Amino acid sequence: MADQYLDTVEKGLALHPAQASTSAAQVDALFWVLVAVCAALVLTLVGLVIWFSVRYRAGSDRPRPGGIPDKLGHRIELGGAAGLTIAFIALFAWAGSLYLYLYRDPGGDLLTINVIAKQWMWKLQHPNGAREINTLHVPTGQRVRLRITSQDVIHSLYIPAFRLKRDAVPRLYTTAWFEATEPGEYHLFCAEYCGTDHSRMRGKVVVMTPQDYADWAQENGEGESPARAGERLFTAYGCSGCHRGDGTVRAPRLDGIAGRPVVLASGGTVIADGAYLRDSILLPQKHVVAGYEPVMPSYQGQIGEDEILQIVTYLQSLSPGDWITESGG
Repeated sequence: MADQYLDTVEKGLALHPAQASTSAAQVDALFWVLVAVCAALVLTLVGLVIWFSVRYRAGSDRPRPGGIPDKLGHRIELGGAAGLTIAFIALFAWAGSLYLYLYRDPGGDLLTINVIAKQWMWKLQHPNGAREINTLHVPTGQRVRLRITSQDVIHSLYIPAFRLKRDAVPRLYTTAWFEATEPGEYHLFCAEYCGTDHSRMRGKVVVMTPQDYADWAQENGEGESPARAGERLFTAYGCSGCHRGDGTVRAPRLDGIAGRPVVLASGGTVIADGAYLRDSILLPQKHVVAGYEPVMPSYQGQIGEDEILQIVTYLQSLSPGDWITESGG
């Protein structure tokens, strides 16, 4: 107990949380450079104010020349302004490149975990079907993608040790990625006020070695991955009857549509991302595909957010021609 208490006190006195992801050190470096620059500017200005106040205080016998020559004064002003401009542009470029690195989906073979926020908990599902509430198990040394949405109001997933914060917005899918480096348990918070029990919406991230995570996933997997569940729901809700080309209703095929441009009846074009696929289920009249009649009914109020996310996951797992291959056509 004493060791745990001392460990808690030590963590509480730390200037910043532990660095437990590949991007944490980069974020901290930028933060401390910004702190150093701001401190240098403040100390310089305050120091000059104090120095001039003391040196040229009322009643002092310090000489007071007529002032700096105009040409020299202009050079000092322009030089100072130019130096600060270059410094802040450099900081902006550094911060901008780091922002894009952190917020752009890196692509490739990532471990994708679905995250649904609701008042007041985090619901998570792993690729093998394992489900968790307020706890996230991940391996070290592997990039993890979080596909995040909200069931009710705006939340914000915040993992201080990973320097990761991403909003969970209703009717929108956002993604976040990280690569954990240090096994252990780390805090998980909601960083957006979301109602009465906002302060209770917290959990933990359990970082494990790859072998320990594989053992945990095998032990806790439910046998039905989000994509497999989405396929089952796609059939159960009758979507396959029209969109696989087997029914009498003419509807666009959806195998391989994810991530591709879709031409609309309005003349515009939209990328079939997660938000588009979700809207097509709940708001089918919002983006009518060119060449098709707006006859699809809305599933608003008939299907839960977790089921929508599973169907979207299934559609995003398909490649062009998958359904033709399955049917033997």
